[in-house]
Amino acid sequence: MKILFSSYHNPSFMTITEYIERALSKLEHSLISFDDRTFLIPGRIRKRLGFLQNWDLKRLNSKFFSLANQSRPDFCLVAGGHRILPMTIKKLRAQGTKTVLWTIDTPIDFQPIIDAAPSYDFIFCGGTEAQELLAKAGIKKTHWLPFACDPEIHKPEDIILSENVSKSIDVVFVGSFYPNRQQILERISDFDIQVLGPGWSRLPVGSPLKKLARDAKLKPEEWRKIYGNSKIVIVIHFQDGKTPCYQASPKVYEALACRNFLLVDDQKDIRSLFEDGRHLVVFNDVGDLRKKIRYYKNRPEERKKIAEQGYKEVIQKHTYIHRTEKMIQIVGHENA
Repeated sequence: MKILFSSYHNPSFMTITEYIERALSKLEHSLISFDDRTFLIPGRIRKRLGFLQNWDLKRLNSKFFSLANQSRPDFCLVAGGHRILPMTIKKLRAQGTKTVLWTIDTPIDFQPIIDAAPSYDFIFCGGTEAQELLAKAGIKKTHWLPFACDPEIHKPEDIILSENVSKSIDVVFVGSFYPNRQQILERISDFDIQVLGPGWSRLPVGSPLKKLARDAKLKPEEWRKIYGNSKIVIVIHFQDGKTPCYQASPKVYEALACRNFLLVDDQKDIRSLFEDGRHLVVFNDVGDLRKKIRYYKNRPEERKKIAEQGYKEVIQKHTYIHRTEKMIQIVGHENA
């Protein structure tokens, strides 16, 4: 199949965009990529002047539509969906091009997606919270297509301890700063813990994490080594008390694919995909998290067994090859 794929290429690190592209190429589909953030006007100016935002967004959509006209793909796949306008999708459908949306973000600003969704032929959701929100808006024909791993990128890292790496870390968290993550991680800061990711410079001066956290945009080869030198990897999902979030974030699959022992907050989608105590370990609150860190950090054999079972599960069922094959099967079947 020839597929036109609209998404965003982050210049600092690999994201779901590159993993989907790699999977489609491995499946020997003809791929045409479109970066949906190639704006001409800087974001700080567009944010202040709405008419410039609208002009640049329409220009970008015109460019996407022209590329679709030139390439004549079997279908257009849009990841995210915030920057490709409903009118563009309607024009593509009017000329016979199949259109596919894959919602990949936590639904913090989801109204534009709800508005655009009826324009698409197919809707895939990275988390079941997106399906729930769309269903409440009367859009019920959706497919759950969770995130995944790329085993060639997300893989176990052999760490040789040296003078520079004298001992393993008990607990590591790699991810962006969010207030709910700060609150949880501050309450386990008395453990041997390391925190890395974008935005952690925002911590207030008095935070107990200040000396433990580093503001960093890490490439996979960098965080793989950090994971490989830790006993426990923690994943904490975004929560703001208002936005539903049930999804298993990409880091869940990536940590498991690196054969790491994973402690993760309780998410509906995680319990649907993995078995607590077998593939990973779920914690319910900070007290439960502290108890499980104390328990598992001194039990290497139990950690190793769970990490190995989680690794096998994610490699066998949850790669981007699996996800893109399922998507293409559904689109192709309904095309037949």
